[in-house]
Amino acid sequence: MFTLKNGRLPPADVKNIIFFVRPRLELMDIIADNITSEDRHHSSRDFHILFVPRRSMLCEQRLKEQGVLGSFINIDEYILDLIPYDGDLLSMEYESAFRECYLENDQTSLYHTAKGLMTLQALYGTIPQIYGKGECARLVANMMLRMKREFAGSQNQILPVFDTLLLLDRNVDLLTPLATQLTYEGLIDEIYGISNGYVKLPPEKFAQKKQGEGSKDLPTEPKKLQLNSAEELYAEIRDKNFNAVGAALSKKAKIISAAFEERHNAKTVGEIKQFVSQLPHMQAARSSLANHTSIAELIKDITSAYIIQCFPIKSHYVNTYIEDCIAQKDPLIKILRLVCMQSVCNNGLKHKVMDYYKREILQTYGYEHILTLNNLEKAGLLKPQTGSRNNYPTIRKTLKLWMEDANEQNPNDISYVYSGYSPLSIRLTQILARPGWRSIEEVLKMLPGPHFEERQQLPSGLHKKRQQGENRTSLVFFLGGVTYAEIAALRFLSQVEDSGMEYVIATTKLINGTTWIKSLMDRPESPTQ
Repeated sequence: MFTLKNGRLPPADVKNIIFFVRPRLELMDIIADNITSEDRHHSSRDFHILFVPRRSMLCEQRLKEQGVLGSFINIDEYILDLIPYDGDLLSMEYESAFRECYLENDQTSLYHTAKGLMTLQALYGTIPQIYGKGECARLVANMMLRMKREFAGSQNQILPVFDTLLLLDRNVDLLTPLATQLTYEGLIDEIYGISNGYVKLPPEKFAQKKQGEGSKDLPTEPKKLQLNSAEELYAEIRDKNFNAVGAALSKKAKIISAAFEERHNAKTVGEIKQFVSQLPHMQAARSSLANHTSIAELIKDITSAYIIQCFPIKSHYVNTYIEDCIAQKDPLIKILRLVCMQSVCNNGLKHKVMDYYKREILQTYGYEHILTLNNLEKAGLLKPQTGSRNNYPTIRKTLKLWMEDANEQNPNDISYVYSGYSPLSIRLTQILARPGWRSIEEVLKMLPGPHFEERQQLPSGLHKKRQQGENRTSLVFFLGGVTYAEIAALRFLSQVEDSGMEYVIATTKLINGTTWIKSLMDRPESPTQ
């Protein structure tokens, strides 16, 4: 398997070449270049193309214009909507969903979402209640209800696994992805980027752990690690605030050390045999501990440059701080995140301030970024103040979004994931479960887009009989992306004893502030960033 890129295809002794691609026009140009290069070298290979998740007439038309459509023996689609990333996490990995919805007014991703949710219902039963907040959420719910009517009579008789579905638009809560995530998993993603469940890390810290190899050359290849709940230690620490990770690693180190010391107490053959049988698991635990200790050290070394993004928004000197960052030519993404945070929290920027920021950014980082600034305005992340009332303070107080004394070590509220800031999206989810959205009707009206509730009729005999103390299960679908910190907050709510609700998370894309802003940029590969 090779990554798609321009030029001739990599040499391989094969007859059939299959292209697995998203239905995007720019990718069709690369494929056309590949095939043209092969034809010039008189290759006799057979070409096939599979569009993921849906076939596209526009893409086929582009291939026809490029003169290569006839080169394909098979043109088909591979329906891959929701990809399981963990036991409680599904993602479509649709990178451009937010951009398409809010910049290009393209609802393709919403159709794919609706299709994915219908597939999920075919496997796990009809979800009786659908709640939503936002324009895109309303559209997805409408598509689902229409599809259900179209397929009436062909539904599987399956007892529902999910009690409720909550559809949330990303633009209902624009602030959360802009802030720096402060959970262990969130910081790994912020600093190094988690891609498809893997992270690539600088090799130096890991090489130094090996004894007797100090004189050897350090490896230059990045250390690639898989990150999911299959690894016991990672499942335990990933959702903790980073300040609580050190204590957790220290505790684990003592447990592992004590387990290895047990070998001295093994006297009989049976005891020795039992110890040997546990050895592979203990060695894997020790290796896992070494890896995560190294990662924690790496994060601690460079974390101050990132975490500072969470707090200036509360300061009266935010303008000066952003000016200083621009003057020092800090990464453009950092500047854009700070400026957008200030805009979102203040219902826009004063015209004078906004013009100043724009001028400074364009003069410092290049005039090509005028397109990016325009995109941020279209998406609602950056806007001038219009004189209308700023509702954010009311929303913040009513929903208790800022907690001054957040307990990072032993959390009692979701605000621990941002060391004091509770993600608005998760607070809405929490209130929906108890006491319900009717208690915050006025706040919901202040947030963008409609809020709604729909009920889906279940076939007779499929109504769930709930046992005493049995939790309800809710599927929360984020349209436009979700951060690892929000996922951690939902897992925290699932574990709270009296919550009565377990959450499964689904999204169009796993994002952080950097990848999200990049998806809205027209030249994200520019070296000035």
